[in-house]
Amino acid sequence: MKKSELSFSFVQVFVDFILIVGAILLAFKLRHTTSVQALINKEGLYNVSFEQYLYLAIAIAIIAIIVFAFEGLYNIRSTRKFWQEVYSIFKGTTIVLVLIMIGFFLQREWFSSRFIIVAAWGLVIIAVSFGRVFIHTFQKYLLVHYGVGVHRVLLIGSGDKVKYLCHVIRSQQRLGYRVVDHMEYINIKKIKKVNKRFGIDEIIVDEPAMPDDLLTKLHDYSEIQNITYRFIPSSMQTTRFEMTIFEGEPLIELMHTPLDGWGKIIKRIVDIVISSFLIVLTSPIMLIAAILIKLENISAPIVFKNQRIGANGKEFNVYKFRYMKWKWCTTKKNPNWKDAMKYEQELIRNQSVRIGPIYKIENDPRKTWIGKFLERFSIDEFPQFFNVWMGDMSLVGPRPHQEREVKKYSEYHRRLLTIKPGITGMAQISGRSDLDFEDEFRLDVYYIENWSLLLDLKILVKTPVAVLHSRNN
Repeated sequence: MKKSELSFSFVQVFVDFILIVGAILLAFKLRHTTSVQALINKEGLYNVSFEQYLYLAIAIAIIAIIVFAFEGLYNIRSTRKFWQEVYSIFKGTTIVLVLIMIGFFLQREWFSSRFIIVAAWGLVIIAVSFGRVFIHTFQKYLLVHYGVGVHRVLLIGSGDKVKYLCHVIRSQQRLGYRVVDHMEYINIKKIKKVNKRFGIDEIIVDEPAMPDDLLTKLHDYSEIQNITYRFIPSSMQTTRFEMTIFEGEPLIELMHTPLDGWGKIIKRIVDIVISSFLIVLTSPIMLIAAILIKLENISAPIVFKNQRIGANGKEFNVYKFRYMKWKWCTTKKNPNWKDAMKYEQELIRNQSVRIGPIYKIENDPRKTWIGKFLERFSIDEFPQFFNVWMGDMSLVGPRPHQEREVKKYSEYHRRLLTIKPGITGMAQISGRSDLDFEDEFRLDVYYIENWSLLLDLKILVKTPVAVLHSRNN
């Protein structure tokens, strides 16, 4: 951690302490206001003076600071992500709440106002989060305008991944990094000169392309100079693994996904609950959309059933609101379907903007006037909530593709077929149809290997923002 980050970390402890004590005292004051008294319609069940309560607030604040420290909330790097910090605040405050409830349960005479306990919990989260916003903003200002806390990075490697990192760091100052040099190969003498001239905080290496003996020397040098050593792993290194012993021999088992056993059961329960809620919530929008689609063509169907490939290569029908003119829909129920297929192939050849087995037609002339609006805001995909409810799809997962697209997969692409496809996913919140298929594949594989319920919730929360963001096909 840099000196400026240590200074901010030191200041943050005192700021958090003041905000926590203030929030707890505010909860006490709110409990005695007329409006709250009338709302809860209940006299206090405790006999604690304000002075005694103040000492209690200080003790709780100290406990909270300790819990926050264990949650890593005082490792204030200028490169940290704010929303991860807010989650840690929520988690740490909730842990403190649980400890308080256990203490008051064991010693009920201490205190027993449930309103104050719950109000203090909420106020602490809000106050500490806003305090972090202020410090985070000030720290970013110093970082961008004066370079205070910037992490000086040395990149080593000649691969595309290193070049991409170099481009991103140089084009986005707010990330908190600065490239001091980019070398294609490990040269310890040159690295020492760069460190002496510019200083190096971190080294990022494309390891698979480097000899082991040089990597060992570089790692030793980094340890001695207190430089953070990072490497870009190979595909095998990024997979989850489990160490086991078989007849005295150590074995490493590569784990496919946490979506096995209870993980799959939990995900299915969450899918049923949330999809049921979303069906009810979006039903007025779906009704209006259905009426407008029917008015566009009374004889054509409202919902288009498109055959896709799901988990384990199983075919199923994806439900979508029809956003194309009926004569150009590629379904055998359309009397004109052969001409529709020929026209689509022509459009794919001339207007597809995606690289790989998946196509995306730019300025598709087959869309209806209402269809353009439905697709722009992904309303056409609302019927897929029924796919989720029935179990063909999940709310989050890789997008399902057509059989003709799956036939163009490379063998390693078939990992996408090992779990249920989803309405949204890592790729959809990271670029939607703007991504090349290989980039989408890597994001989906990361999701498969690192699934968690929290990751699903994060993706679901970020999806509306991604939908409202305009696409650049």
